[in-house]
Amino acid sequence: MPATHFVEQAVCALGPATRRLVLAAAAILHREPNLVRVDPRPGQSVVVVGDVHGQLHDVIFLLRDAGFPSEERVFVFNGDYVDRGAWGLETLLLLLAWKVLLPNCVFLLRGNHESKYCTSVYGFEKEVMTKYKDQGPQVYRKFLRCFEDLPLATIIAGCVYTAHGGIFRGTTALPSKRSKKGKKGRKNKADFTVDPTSIRLGFLDELLKARRTVLDPPWEGQNLIPGDVLWSDPSLQIGLSPNQERGIGLLWGPDITQQFLRANNLKLIIRSHEGPDARDKRHDLLGMDKGYTIDHEVECGKLITLFSAPDYPQFQASEERYNNCGAYIVLNPPDFATPVFHSFEAVKPRPPAHPFYDFEEVIDSDEELNLDAMDSGTSSQ
Repeated sequence: MPATHFVEQAVCALGPATRRLVLAAAAILHREPNLVRVDPRPGQSVVVVGDVHGQLHDVIFLLRDAGFPSEERVFVFNGDYVDRGAWGLETLLLLLAWKVLLPNCVFLLRGNHESKYCTSVYGFEKEVMTKYKDQGPQVYRKFLRCFEDLPLATIIAGCVYTAHGGIFRGTTALPSKRSKKGKKGRKNKADFTVDPTSIRLGFLDELLKARRTVLDPPWEGQNLIPGDVLWSDPSLQIGLSPNQERGIGLLWGPDITQQFLRANNLKLIIRSHEGPDARDKRHDLLGMDKGYTIDHEVECGKLITLFSAPDYPQFQASEERYNNCGAYIVLNPPDFATPVFHSFEAVKPRPPAHPFYDFEEVIDSDEELNLDAMDSGTSSQ
């Protein structure tokens, strides 16, 4: 019998223990600011990890390959721990346990999938309900509360900015309300009629002051920074503009990367959020075959997209797979701004598993959101 089966059985039998672990981790995360400053001690290296999406066996391989978190090795995880993969629950519990064990050596950031909307569409809610049965609703609510406590970004060694989606706007220019005549159903989008020239790049102080305790980051109103940080994407087009394809967040060009790096005395941005399926539809940008891409190279430094789920997605409607590698980055002293890339293939064969979402019907890569279904700006607290 596969070892995974025993892990699943153990997880299902430990509902109360799971709730205690989630609460303990959430208490630690809640005390951390929106923007966590990770200042490695002498001799410490930093490992940065992108999306893992419930691919537990690949996460375990990554931890063994990079070396487990320790006093010599700090980990920064860039979000999207759950959904799509069959073992989001086990993956998230593993990372939360590391956070509780070594709170100053493991940093967990929020991804766009750590939300009520995404987990209801892409499988994590159903996974929890299936594995915990009668205890499922209570356990799921604890996870949602924990998601709200996840920080949004880090600055590593004073020179590297990491966040799931990327950068964010200032809070003085706001989008207009979306049209009531928009499309119905799953493909409804916001009405981004705001003049792109009215959007300005945000300051780190604004990020620190943003309200992150929302189940689903708002796509309209006055609290747009969390949605920008979790949902934005880089572009090769100059400027800062609304992200029309996703219906939330921003698109930013190399000039904005340069501006952000220069304004904050940084040398590197590491973001995640886009896998091989997303990049397959963006022909102006590099593909995710190696698990990472260098999207912008400017005078002050670089912008990197990092994706750590190999052979993604686990469940795919077509027979032709992307067969992408995953990757992680090691930042070494003394400067920490020269990334060392480590690509790796998926652990095969994967144990038999069933999806917790309708992968043949659900939109790829969260391209178009049902904004009416999003609990915009609502907190569970």
